[in-house]
Amino acid sequence: MKFLIIRFSSIGDVVLTTPVIRCIKNKYPDAEIHYLTKVQFHPVLAGNPYIDKFHLMQHEVKEMLPDLKAENFDYVIDLHKNLRSVLVKRALGKPSFSFDKINFAKWIKVNLKLHLLPNKHIVNRFFDGIAKLQITNDGHGLDYFIWQNEIYDFNPPHEHGKYTALVLGAKHATKRLPFNKLEELCKNINHNIVLLGGKEEIEIGEKLNSLFPEKIINYCGKINLNQSALLVKNAGIVITHDTGLMHIASAFKKPIISIWGSTIPAFGMYPYYGEKHKDLAAQSQILEVENLSCRPCSKIGFDSCPKGHFKCMNGIDFGEIKLL
Repeated sequence: MKFLIIRFSSIGDVVLTTPVIRCIKNKYPDAEIHYLTKVQFHPVLAGNPYIDKFHLMQHEVKEMLPDLKAENFDYVIDLHKNLRSVLVKRALGKPSFSFDKINFAKWIKVNLKLHLLPNKHIVNRFFDGIAKLQITNDGHGLDYFIWQNEIYDFNPPHEHGKYTALVLGAKHATKRLPFNKLEELCKNINHNIVLLGGKEEIEIGEKLNSLFPEKIINYCGKINLNQSALLVKNAGIVITHDTGLMHIASAFKKPIISIWGSTIPAFGMYPYYGEKHKDLAAQSQILEVENLSCRPCSKIGFDSCPKGHFKCMNGIDFGEIKLL
C-alpha cells in the first residue's frame, strides 16, 4: 500500500500534519508514505522516520506530475486543499481524501462576527477527512524530529530548561506584538531569554538585546530552523505568536504562552498537544484581547491594523502570565 500526503506550506501547517503521518504508519506498518511539499519546507520533516520518500516542489507542481504518476499511489491524502493539490489529485486519478477547511465559517466570523466555527482543532478535522481509511487519532499530539544535518555544529551555551524562548516572528504584522509591548514583556521576565526569529526580526532582536543585555541572547536571523527547534526543545517556557515555532513547541510538549492579535484560536490552530496530554494544555496559556468588535479582522493577518489602533495587541495584559 502506498500513500501520498500533500501539504505544500508552511512551517506550522506542515507540523500540524504529523499526527496523520504517524497514525497511518502505525495502522499500516508496511505501507509506503510519500510526502509532497515545497522544497524550502523539507527541513521541517527531513528527520521524520515515518516518511519513506519526499517529493519536493521547486517551481510548478505540473513539473512533478510524471514522477508522481510513476509511483502508482493507492491513496492521496490532501491536507492542503488548494488549486495545486486539486491538480495533483486529478492527474493521479487515485482515491483521495481531504478535510473541511471551514472557510465559510471563517468568512462569517471575520466579516459578520457571527460564530459558526466548530469547536474542533484542525488536526481533528484532518482525521475526520480520512475516517473511511479507518485511521484514527492516537491522541499523542504533534511530532517534530530535529534534522541532525542542520545542527551538527551547533552547541547552544544554555542550561536545559533555564531560559524562556521568545519567538518574535510571524508572517503578518497584525500577528506580532509591537516593539513597546515586547519591551514590556521582556522587562517582566526575570530570567534568561533567548530570542528566536528570522532575518526580518534581526533589527528588533538587536534593539531588545541592547535594552536587556544581561538576560537576552538574540538568535534572530543567525540560525536555521532546526537549530531554533533545538532551542525551543530545551527551553523552560516558550512565548510565541501564532506562528510555526508555536507548533514545534507543541510537538516538544513545552508549556506555551501564545499571543493572539488579529487572528483567533477559535479558527482551530491553537497549540495542540493531543488528548493524552491534556495536562500540558492546562499548563499553557492563550493571551488575547477578547470582545473587540473588530476582531478577528482576517483569517491570516494584515501588514498593518486596518483600524489604525491595533488594540488587539496593544491591549494584551502581561499581568495575566502565570508561568514566569
